[in-house]
Amino acid sequence: MNDEKIAIMMDTGCDLPVDVCRENDIEILPLHVMYPEKDYMDGIDIDPIMVYERFPDEIPKTSTPSIQEVLDKFEEIRAKGYEKLVAVTISSALSGTFNTVSVAAREYTDMEVHVFDTRNISFGSGVFALWASKLVREGAKFQELIQKLYDKRGDSRQFFYMDTLKYLRHGGRIGHVASFIGEALHLKPIISCDPEGVYYTVAKIRGERLGKLRMLEEVVKQVKDKRCWVIVGEGYAHEEAMKMKAMLEERLPNMEYLFDKQINATLAINTGPGLVGVMTFVNP
Repeated sequence: MNDEKIAIMMDTGCDLPVDVCRENDIEILPLHVMYPEKDYMDGIDIDPIMVYERFPDEIPKTSTPSIQEVLDKFEEIRAKGYEKLVAVTISSALSGTFNTVSVAAREYTDMEVHVFDTRNISFGSGVFALWASKLVREGAKFQELIQKLYDKRGDSRQFFYMDTLKYLRHGGRIGHVASFIGEALHLKPIISCDPEGVYYTVAKIRGERLGKLRMLEEVVKQVKDKRCWVIVGEGYAHEEAMKMKAMLEERLPNMEYLFDKQINATLAINTGPGLVGVMTFVNP
C-alpha cells in the first residue's frame, strides 16, 4: 500500500544488487568512475571486476553525478506517477553525493524530495533504502517514514576487513583511520563508520585469519541476541566471504541473511582486492 505515491532512491554507493532494487521498487542513481579514456557510470557500463583487473597500475577517481543528472532522475521518477521521494545517500563525510542531491532537491519543485544522509557506506547505507521500501509497502506515510529513518540511523553497522589501506589513502577519504605502517608488520585493519559517518579503525590485527576472527567478534558484540538483518560483502574475495557467512550463521541464531555480493565499482576503487565486509541492521 503506497497511498502517498512515495518513491525510494539510492546512489550506487549504497550497493544493493540490481535485482533486489527491482523487486523492492528502489530507484538507482549511478555514481561515476573516471579513467583517462572515459567517464563510466557505476553499474551501467563498468563493473568491479573491470576495476580490479586494472589494479594496481591504474587507480581511477570517482565522482558524484551532476546536478542535471540528478534532476533528470527526479523527472524520470515523477513521470512514473510518484509524488514524493526519499533519496538515500552514502555518508556526506565520505562523498559529495548527499550535497549534490540536496542542491537538486531544492531546485526541483514538481515532487517533494527528502534527502537522507545515512552516515554510512555500502550495505550499511543501502539497508535503509531496503527498509524504507518495506515501510512504504506497509503503509507508512511520508513524514512518518522520514522520522523512522532518522530514529533508526544508529542501528546499521558496517564492518570491513581490508588487506591494505593503500586504496583508501589514494581516495583521500581515510577519515580517522590511522595511516599506519602496518603492511611491513602484517597488521590488518578493521574499518567502520563512526556516528558522524567518518571512517575509523575498529582494530588492527596481525595476520589475515586473526583479523577476520576479530571482525566476527565485533559483529557478534554489536548484535548480541537481537533479531537482525545481515549482509556479507566482498571485494574479489568470494571464498573468504563465504567462510565469514558460515561463521555468522553459527554465531547469530536470530539473524536473517539477506544476500552476499561483490561490492560495486566505486567502492572497489577505495578498498582494493581482498575485502570482506559484514553489515548488521538490528530489529528491522
